[in-house]
Amino acid sequence: MKIYEELVARGLIAQVTDEEEIRELINNGGARFYIGFDPTADSLHVGHFMALCLMKRLQLAGNKPVVLIGGGTAHVGDPSGRTDMRSMMTAETIQHNSDCFKKQMERFIEFGEDKAIMVNNADWLLKLNYVELLRDVGACFSVNNMLRAECYKQRMEKGLSFLEFNYMIMQSYDFYYLHEHYGCNMQFGGDDQWSNMLGGTELIRKKTGDDSYAMTITLLLNSEGKKMGKTASGAVWLDPNKTTPFEFYQYWRNVDDADVMKCIRMLTFIPLEEIEEMEKWEDSRINEKKEVLAYELTALVHGEEEANKAKEVSHSLFSGHGDDSNMPTTELSDVADEGMGIIDLMIACSLASSRGEARRLIEQGGVSIDGEKVTAINAVVSKDALLNGVKIKKGKKVFHRAIIK
Repeated sequence: MKIYEELVARGLIAQVTDEEEIRELINNGGARFYIGFDPTADSLHVGHFMALCLMKRLQLAGNKPVVLIGGGTAHVGDPSGRTDMRSMMTAETIQHNSDCFKKQMERFIEFGEDKAIMVNNADWLLKLNYVELLRDVGACFSVNNMLRAECYKQRMEKGLSFLEFNYMIMQSYDFYYLHEHYGCNMQFGGDDQWSNMLGGTELIRKKTGDDSYAMTITLLLNSEGKKMGKTASGAVWLDPNKTTPFEFYQYWRNVDDADVMKCIRMLTFIPLEEIEEMEKWEDSRINEKKEVLAYELTALVHGEEEANKAKEVSHSLFSGHGDDSNMPTTELSDVADEGMGIIDLMIACSLASSRGEARRLIEQGGVSIDGEKVTAINAVVSKDALLNGVKIKKGKKVFHRAIIK
């Protein structure tokens, strides 16, 4: 099976503009494609996972990725899927986040001469002259068509700023610039980017007069990735300092039963033939499937050694015995002589995002300390216990250790 057919079989492609040309380019290693990442944080999260895995698959098949960091567009903010404006970031923050992204991406794709490259659209967007942009690029866009775009509809209800309105033009210009300076002939993105992506395709055609689809192919990445990466307490990061390998493993170990095989098919590099055999397993083997998913993705992001540790810790915790030294741990300081209230402890360990959330978890019987269920919201964990270290269990599947350093 060739790479394009594999992408389709794995459920990664939702829509394409010109399938025959796309299939030929990708299968013959002729795609020089870009995917954009807005540097809104100092770590990628699992919502980026599908794009990272896609780049890896395509590079292994001989195609060349161009990683576009949105250092310029980050000064504006993408209105897609938003009900409010994104906060502004400084140039220093954007550069720091971009450096963090590249370090994490190197686990997925190979950078270097004639391999993957990383570019920052700040290098060209911030140098644009406004009047020249209006004349050379703005003239290629219909305001009527822009207002009908899905990426603006939700923001229009509460008010779309002129700043955000320009985002489509800027993203479209990215594709044109990458086409002219780096030979990009393809772009990938989520379905909320469809209008912006088509804008780039049309801009190339109008600016170059080239109607050859082989030069302006657009693909639409399946939007399942948008559903990933969030939990009740926030994002699941690829940075081990933000989300430990064990927490990362547990995130995938605890996915909904209905999503396990879909995630295995889309995100792992297990051959399709093996996946098809797994789909025949009895329902009673669902936990085994989840362990396969969790192990494969943890190994991909953090390496096999960390994946093995996470798997061992998970087994020991759920069997009720074994070494918990690799359990996610919070080291506490400045604990009062009388100890620490359970609500404060949960917040300190990031097991609750607010006092209200911690209180509800306790009242619902969802919190235990060293195997004993906490029944009072004003319960206090003694300083002596914290000096030795306590094991906190939230719900049925989240374990955390707290100790005074």
